[in-house]
Amino acid sequence: MALHSKIAAALRGLALALILASSPSVRAADTVVVGTVGSASANLWPVFIGLNKGMFAQRDIKIDLVYMQSSAAVVAQLTAGSLDVTMSTGLVDPIRAIEKGSPIAIVRFESQSPPYALVAKPNINSLRDLKGKVISLGGPKDITRIYVERMLAPNGVRPGEFDMVFAGATAARAAALQSGAVDAAILLPPSNFQAVANGFNELGLAADFTPELPFSGTVVNVPWANAHKAILLRLLDAHAKAVAWFADDRNRAEAVAMMVKASGLRLGEVEQAYDFYRKGNFFEPSGSVSITRLKALIAALESLGDLPPGMDVNRLLLPGVTAVSN
Repeated sequence: MALHSKIAAALRGLALALILASSPSVRAADTVVVGTVGSASANLWPVFIGLNKGMFAQRDIKIDLVYMQSSAAVVAQLTAGSLDVTMSTGLVDPIRAIEKGSPIAIVRFESQSPPYALVAKPNINSLRDLKGKVISLGGPKDITRIYVERMLAPNGVRPGEFDMVFAGATAARAAALQSGAVDAAILLPPSNFQAVANGFNELGLAADFTPELPFSGTVVNVPWANAHKAILLRLLDAHAKAVAWFADDRNRAEAVAMMVKASGLRLGEVEQAYDFYRKGNFFEPSGSVSITRLKALIAALESLGDLPPGMDVNRLLLPGVTAVSN
């Protein structure tokens, strides 16, 4: 009788082990190599939420987050297949790369308008005062150059009437401004709030001058995406959940604490950044790509001579994955 009980218990244990081994909840998570620019900033908030709240893990995804110094570097590595996905990446470099034949595609809008601020030394009080000054931008063909030129032109400062120095990451541009190496810099939250708290002047918001231009998105290596469609869809679903969690004001304190830990910035500055993003509705909630906004960005690049006229917007998207809207 005792032997029978031991055999029965062993069989039950074996059955349970087989069930657990085949259960999706305990299978090895799929690693996705995600590239992004610079260091922790508010633009990456949904990524940190997804990591901290387990939204990626719940969908059996392990994020290998890789920081790079510029959007161009991220796109180069994505094109080469060293990265699977980029998140919170400016859309200008991917569009240029796709036009040249790069096997990458846009699958989601993230920031649907630019959350940048142009911040200057304490003795500079207006955008008009930047004529002849040195401004730190992301790069010679970076989206931040488009924003700054759009901001300055109606204030009497034309391209060529200010000097540019380049740093791909907001943190590097903020450091250049606060060290006195440049007269002004275009910054993402919370870095702009930190600079203002230290006595610098915010001269204007990019969104007030370029409200029709989308800023960042999720971009994929197409061969990887086609081979791992189910993983990509789980990733996008987790990201959408993270954006929805951010948009719930009941989560404000927890979201702020996450960004304070990730960025090392002060609590008050990060609280300002949270309120800024929420008030401006910068994060696209539906996951869709607005064709109207994407065409506006293409037109802006064409006007600069960065794209040939008449680029087909559908070349930028991944059929069967990218959700579109008007």
